[in-house]
Amino acid sequence: MVVSITPLHALAAGAMAGIGAPRLLLSGAASPHLYSLRPSELRALHDADLGFWIGPELESFLVKPLRGLPARVRVVGLLRAPEITPLPRRGAGDWSDLGPDEPAALDPHLWLDPRNAMRIVELMAAALSEIDPARAAAYRANRDRLLARLAALDDALERTLAPLRAVPYLVFHDAYRYFETRYGLNARGAVAADPERQPGAKRIRALRRTIAALDLRCLFVEPQFRPKLARALTEGLAVRTATLDPLGADLAPGAGAYVRLMHALAEALAACLE
Repeated sequence: MVVSITPLHALAAGAMAGIGAPRLLLSGAASPHLYSLRPSELRALHDADLGFWIGPELESFLVKPLRGLPARVRVVGLLRAPEITPLPRRGAGDWSDLGPDEPAALDPHLWLDPRNAMRIVELMAAALSEIDPARAAAYRANRDRLLARLAALDDALERTLAPLRAVPYLVFHDAYRYFETRYGLNARGAVAADPERQPGAKRIRALRRTIAALDLRCLFVEPQFRPKLARALTEGLAVRTATLDPLGADLAPGAGAYVRLMHALAEALAACLE
Protein backbone atom coordinates (compact mmCIF):
# COMPACT_ATOMS: atom_id res chain seq x y z
CA MET A 1 0.00 0.00 0.00
CA VAL A 2 1.13 3.56 -0.77
CA VAL A 3 -0.27 6.53 1.19
CA SER A 4 0.19 10.24 0.77
CA ILE A 5 0.62 11.85 4.22
CA THR A 6 1.80 10.94 7.72
CA PRO A 7 -1.63 10.63 9.40
CA LEU A 8 -2.83 8.18 6.73
CA HIS A 9 0.47 6.30 6.92
CA ALA A 10 0.00 5.82 10.67
CA LEU A 11 -3.48 4.37 10.19
CA ALA A 12 -2.27 2.13 7.35
CA ALA A 13 0.68 0.92 9.44
CA GLY A 14 -1.75 -0.08 12.18
CA ALA A 15 -3.99 -1.88 9.72
CA MET A 16 -0.97 -3.77 8.31
CA ALA A 17 0.80 -4.47 11.62
CA GLY A 18 2.69 -7.77 11.53
CA ILE A 19 1.92 -8.24 7.83
CA GLY A 20 3.62 -5.50 5.85
CA ALA A 21 4.57 -1.83 5.79
CA PRO A 22 2.90 0.96 3.79
CA ARG A 23 4.99 3.39 1.74
CA LEU A 24 4.75 7.08 2.71
CA LEU A 25 5.13 9.62 -0.11
CA LEU A 26 5.13 12.93 1.79
CA SER A 27 6.99 13.23 5.09
CA GLY A 28 8.46 15.95 7.25
CA ALA A 29 7.55 19.57 6.60
CA ALA A 30 7.03 19.19 2.84
CA SER A 31 3.86 20.89 1.61
CA PRO A 32 1.23 18.65 -0.04
CA HIS A 33 0.32 21.65 -2.20
CA LEU A 34 3.78 22.08 -3.70
CA TYR A 35 5.55 18.72 -3.54
CA SER A 36 7.04 16.98 -6.59
CA LEU A 37 7.42 13.20 -6.66
CA ARG A 38 10.90 11.73 -6.95
CA PRO A 39 11.42 8.96 -9.55
CA SER A 40 11.58 6.32 -6.79
CA GLU A 41 8.24 7.52 -5.40
CA LEU A 42 6.64 7.46 -8.82
CA ARG A 43 7.89 3.88 -9.28
CA ALA A 44 6.42 2.95 -5.89
CA LEU A 45 3.04 4.26 -7.03
CA HIS A 46 3.20 2.23 -10.26
CA ASP A 47 4.25 -0.92 -8.39
CA ALA A 48 1.54 -0.67 -5.72
CA ASP A 49 -1.68 -2.64 -5.57
CA LEU A 50 -3.44 -0.05 -3.41
CA GLY A 51 -3.14 3.67 -2.67
CA PHE A 52 -4.89 6.07 -0.31
CA TRP A 53 -4.96 9.86 -0.51
CA ILE A 54 -7.29 12.63 0.62
CA GLY A 55 -7.97 14.20 -2.76
CA PRO A 56 -6.90 17.01 -5.10
CA GLU A 57 -7.95 19.63 -2.54
CA LEU A 58 -4.94 18.60 -0.43
CA GLU A 59 -2.37 16.58 -2.39
CA SER A 60 -2.50 18.48 -5.66
CA PHE A 61 0.94 17.09 -6.54
CA LEU A 62 -0.65 13.65 -7.02
CA VAL A 63 -3.36 14.60 -9.52
CA LYS A 64 -1.29 14.09 -12.67
CA PRO A 65 0.71 11.02 -11.49
CA LEU A 66 -2.46 9.20 -10.45
CA ARG A 67 -3.95 9.66 -13.90
CA GLY A 68 -1.02 7.75 -15.36
CA LEU A 69 -1.25 4.66 -13.13
CA PRO A 70 -2.08 1.25 -14.58
CA ALA A 71 -5.68 0.15 -14.16
CA ARG A 72 -4.73 -2.62 -11.69
CA VAL A 73 -3.73 -0.02 -9.03
CA ARG A 74 -6.73 0.70 -6.81
CA VAL A 75 -6.66 4.29 -5.56
CA VAL A 76 -9.05 5.50 -2.84
CA GLY A 77 -9.72 9.24 -2.53
CA LEU A 78 -11.03 9.68 1.00
CA LEU A 79 -12.58 13.13 0.72
CA ARG A 80 -15.22 11.77 -1.63
CA ALA A 81 -15.53 8.27 -0.18
CA PRO A 82 -19.21 7.58 0.66
CA GLU A 83 -18.22 6.55 4.19
CA ILE A 84 -16.85 10.05 4.93
CA THR A 85 -19.03 13.13 5.41
CA PRO A 86 -16.87 16.11 4.37
CA LEU A 87 -17.18 19.53 5.94
CA PRO A 88 -17.03 22.73 3.88
CA ARG A 89 -14.31 25.23 4.50
CA ARG A 90 -15.46 28.42 6.09
CA GLY A 91 -16.23 30.70 3.18
CA ALA A 92 -17.08 34.36 2.85
CA GLY A 93 -19.29 35.39 5.73
CA ASP A 94 -18.61 32.31 7.89
CA TRP A 95 -16.07 34.29 9.90
CA SER A 96 -18.57 37.01 10.75
CA ASP A 97 -16.02 39.07 12.64
CA LEU A 98 -13.33 38.93 9.98
CA GLY A 99 -15.12 39.56 6.72
CA PRO A 100 -14.75 37.61 3.45
CA ASP A 101 -11.55 35.81 2.55
CA GLU A 102 -12.01 32.79 0.26
CA PRO A 103 -15.06 31.10 -1.28
CA ALA A 104 -16.26 27.97 0.49
CA ALA A 105 -14.94 24.58 -0.66
CA LEU A 106 -14.50 21.17 0.92
CA ASP A 107 -12.11 21.05 3.86
CA PRO A 108 -9.66 18.20 3.18
CA HIS A 109 -8.31 17.85 6.76
CA LEU A 110 -10.78 15.10 7.60
CA TRP A 111 -8.36 12.98 9.67
CA LEU A 112 -8.58 15.57 12.47
CA ASP A 113 -11.80 13.94 13.67
CA PRO A 114 -10.99 10.51 15.21
CA ARG A 115 -14.36 9.22 14.03
CA ASN A 116 -13.18 9.77 10.46
CA ALA A 117 -9.93 8.00 11.33
CA MET A 118 -12.03 4.99 12.41
CA ARG A 119 -13.84 5.01 9.07
CA ILE A 120 -10.51 5.21 7.23
CA VAL A 121 -9.20 2.19 9.17
CA GLU A 122 -12.30 0.22 8.21
CA LEU A 123 -11.85 1.18 4.54
CA MET A 124 -8.18 0.22 4.61
CA ALA A 125 -8.80 -3.14 6.30
CA ALA A 126 -11.57 -3.99 3.82
CA ALA A 127 -9.43 -3.04 0.80
CA LEU A 128 -6.42 -4.98 2.11
CA SER A 129 -8.61 -8.05 2.72
CA GLU A 130 -9.88 -7.90 -0.86
CA ILE A 131 -6.44 -7.81 -2.44
CA ASP A 132 -4.90 -10.23 0.10
CA PRO A 133 -7.73 -12.56 1.18
CA ALA A 134 -5.39 -15.12 2.73
CA ARG A 135 -4.64 -12.62 5.49
CA ALA A 136 -8.14 -11.18 5.88
CA ALA A 137 -8.47 -12.45 9.46
CA ALA A 138 -5.24 -10.69 10.44
CA TYR A 139 -6.40 -7.43 8.87
CA ARG A 140 -9.70 -7.67 10.75
CA ALA A 141 -7.88 -8.26 14.04
CA ASN A 142 -5.62 -5.26 13.41
CA ARG A 143 -8.69 -3.21 12.54
CA ASP A 144 -10.44 -4.09 15.77
CA ARG A 145 -7.39 -3.27 17.91
CA LEU A 146 -6.90 0.03 16.11
CA LEU A 147 -10.57 1.01 16.41
CA ALA A 148 -10.43 0.43 20.18
CA ARG A 149 -7.29 2.59 20.39
CA LEU A 150 -8.95 5.39 18.41
CA ALA A 151 -12.08 5.28 20.57
CA ALA A 152 -9.90 5.65 23.67
CA LEU A 153 -8.08 8.55 22.00
CA ASP A 154 -11.38 10.28 21.25
CA ASP A 155 -12.46 9.95 24.90
CA ALA A 156 -9.13 11.34 26.12
CA LEU A 157 -9.27 14.33 23.78
CA GLU A 158 -12.83 15.06 24.88
CA ARG A 159 -11.72 15.18 28.53
CA THR A 160 -8.76 17.45 27.72
CA LEU A 161 -10.67 19.90 25.54
CA ALA A 162 -14.09 20.10 27.24
CA PRO A 163 -12.99 22.83 29.71
CA LEU A 164 -11.74 25.02 26.82
CA ARG A 165 -14.90 25.23 24.70
CA ALA A 166 -15.72 28.84 25.55
CA VAL A 167 -12.19 30.27 25.09
CA PRO A 168 -11.82 32.24 21.82
CA TYR A 169 -8.76 31.92 19.61
CA LEU A 170 -7.50 32.51 16.07
CA VAL A 171 -5.68 30.11 13.73
CA PHE A 172 -3.34 30.95 10.87
CA HIS A 173 -4.69 28.33 8.47
CA ASP A 174 -8.31 27.23 8.17
CA ALA A 175 -7.38 23.57 8.66
CA TYR A 176 -9.08 22.56 11.90
CA ARG A 177 -12.80 22.54 11.27
CA TYR A 178 -13.15 18.77 11.83
CA PHE A 179 -11.25 19.04 15.12
CA GLU A 180 -13.18 22.13 16.24
CA THR A 181 -16.54 20.63 15.29
CA ARG A 182 -15.83 17.32 17.03
CA TYR A 183 -14.82 18.96 20.32
CA GLY A 184 -16.93 22.12 20.25
CA LEU A 185 -14.03 24.59 20.24
CA ASN A 186 -14.38 28.37 19.89
CA ALA A 187 -12.18 29.29 16.92
CA ARG A 188 -13.12 32.81 15.86
CA GLY A 189 -11.27 33.05 12.57
CA ALA A 190 -8.38 32.11 10.31
CA VAL A 191 -5.65 34.35 8.99
CA ALA A 192 -5.67 32.50 5.64
CA ALA A 193 -7.96 29.95 4.05
CA ASP A 194 -5.15 28.93 1.67
CA PRO A 195 -1.80 28.18 3.37
CA GLU A 196 0.11 29.20 0.24
CA ARG A 197 -1.43 32.70 0.15
CA GLN A 198 -0.23 35.14 2.77
CA PRO A 199 -2.61 37.93 3.87
CA GLY A 200 -2.02 41.46 2.67
CA ALA A 201 -1.58 44.57 4.77
CA LYS A 202 -5.30 45.44 4.71
CA ARG A 203 -6.31 42.03 6.05
CA ILE A 204 -3.58 42.13 8.71
CA ARG A 205 -4.98 45.45 9.97
CA ALA A 206 -8.49 43.97 10.06
CA LEU A 207 -7.25 40.91 11.92
CA ARG A 208 -5.46 43.05 14.51
CA ARG A 209 -8.70 44.95 15.16
CA THR A 210 -10.54 41.66 15.56
CA ILE A 211 -7.94 40.24 17.95
CA ALA A 212 -8.22 43.33 20.12
CA ALA A 213 -12.03 43.58 19.99
CA LEU A 214 -12.73 39.91 20.73
CA ASP A 215 -10.07 39.57 23.43
CA LEU A 216 -8.72 36.46 21.74
CA ARG A 217 -6.55 34.33 24.00
CA CYS A 218 -4.22 32.75 21.43
CA LEU A 219 -3.04 32.87 17.83
CA PHE A 220 -2.03 29.41 16.62
CA VAL A 221 0.56 29.31 13.85
CA GLU A 222 1.91 26.36 11.85
CA PRO A 223 5.54 25.36 11.24
CA GLN A 224 5.63 26.66 7.65
CA PHE A 225 4.43 30.21 8.44
CA ARG A 226 6.92 33.01 8.81
CA PRO A 227 7.46 34.33 12.38
CA LYS A 228 7.51 37.88 10.98
CA LEU A 229 3.84 37.60 10.03
CA ALA A 230 2.85 36.38 13.48
CA ARG A 231 4.68 39.34 15.02
CA ALA A 232 2.88 41.75 12.69
CA LEU A 233 -0.44 40.37 13.89
CA THR A 234 0.25 40.28 17.62
CA GLU A 235 2.74 43.06 18.40
CA GLY A 236 1.40 45.22 21.23
CA LEU A 237 -1.67 42.99 21.77
CA ALA A 238 -2.39 40.74 24.75
CA VAL A 239 -2.51 37.54 22.76
CA ARG A 240 -0.27 34.50 23.06
CA THR A 241 1.25 32.60 20.13
CA ALA A 242 1.60 28.82 19.91
CA THR A 243 2.10 26.22 17.18
CA LEU A 244 -0.35 23.65 15.79
CA ASP A 245 0.75 21.05 13.23
CA PRO A 246 -2.12 19.23 11.49
CA LEU A 247 0.19 16.99 9.43
CA GLY A 248 2.69 15.84 12.06
CA ALA A 249 5.73 17.30 10.32
CA ASP A 250 8.02 16.57 13.29
CA LEU A 251 6.72 13.07 14.02
CA ALA A 252 8.52 9.88 13.08
CA PRO A 253 6.24 7.96 10.71
CA GLY A 254 4.73 4.77 12.06
CA ALA A 255 1.67 3.22 13.63
CA GLY A 256 1.75 5.50 16.68
CA ALA A 257 2.06 8.78 14.79
CA TYR A 258 -1.68 9.47 14.50
CA VAL A 259 -2.32 9.21 18.24
CA ARG A 260 0.75 11.37 18.96
CA LEU A 261 -0.41 13.96 16.41
CA MET A 262 -3.86 14.29 17.95
CA HIS A 263 -2.57 14.46 21.51
CA ALA A 264 -0.05 17.12 20.44
CA LEU A 265 -2.86 19.26 18.99
CA ALA A 266 -4.92 18.97 22.17
CA GLU A 267 -1.96 19.66 24.42
CA ALA A 268 -0.90 22.75 22.43
CA LEU A 269 -4.43 24.12 22.59
CA ALA A 270 -4.71 23.44 26.31
CA ALA A 271 -1.34 24.95 27.13
CA CYS A 272 -2.16 28.21 25.37
CA LEU A 273 -5.86 28.54 26.19
CA GLU A 274 -5.90 27.55 29.86
